[in-house]
Amino acid sequence: MRYGWAVLTAGFTGLLSFSLLAVAIGTDYWYIIDVNKSDQTGPDDLSSHSGLWRIIEGANGSSVIPFFTANMSSLSEAERHLLGLHKVVVIVLPLSLVLLVFGWIFGLVSSLASSPSLLARSASYFLFCSLFTLTGVSIYIKYSNQAMEEFQRVVSPENLTNVDASFGWSLAIAWLSYGLEVATGLLLLLAARITQMKGHYDSGVAIAVL
Repeated sequence: MRYGWAVLTAGFTGLLSFSLLAVAIGTDYWYIIDVNKSDQTGPDDLSSHSGLWRIIEGANGSSVIPFFTANMSSLSEAERHLLGLHKVVVIVLPLSLVLLVFGWIFGLVSSLASSPSLLARSASYFLFCSLFTLTGVSIYIKYSNQAMEEFQRVVSPENLTNVDASFGWSLAIAWLSYGLEVATGLLLLLAARITQMKGHYDSGVAIAVL
């Protein structure tokens, strides 16, 4: 692969990873609970979907998740643990988003400079950013699974027969963003290798001419 194609593709994947992560953080389809009312009566829609910041219940109802304002003394040990996990998620993922902005700038500068060392450092930086995204998404999955286990513990099994819980598309595009961050880092490493090999080739040609 040529150097130009490598850095252009890295720039595109880096920008796309930022965009996807921003969309994932701002949308409310990380976790979806679908309640089948075939055996129930009443007008209320009990289904819900949630994001990092709020829960959408029914057709119009919504509530903000009080991860920083909740009265911890009134919560059980399990609830405090779940709230702590959620706090980590809403800190780590936005931090990853901010780091990606600087990573894209560093990658652009190193690409214009065609410096193998700068390109390698930019690649390492993107791979480092991907760890934040991976950590945030993994903790969210752990948080959701433990929350569902706690819910199943307090609700009778017959009331859960019509409940279907699943992860949503917001989580899926967060995973995709992570993959693109890794791809960006690997492409920048490839660009660094191409530049280094070109430098060795040019040096060899110069020596041969002399």
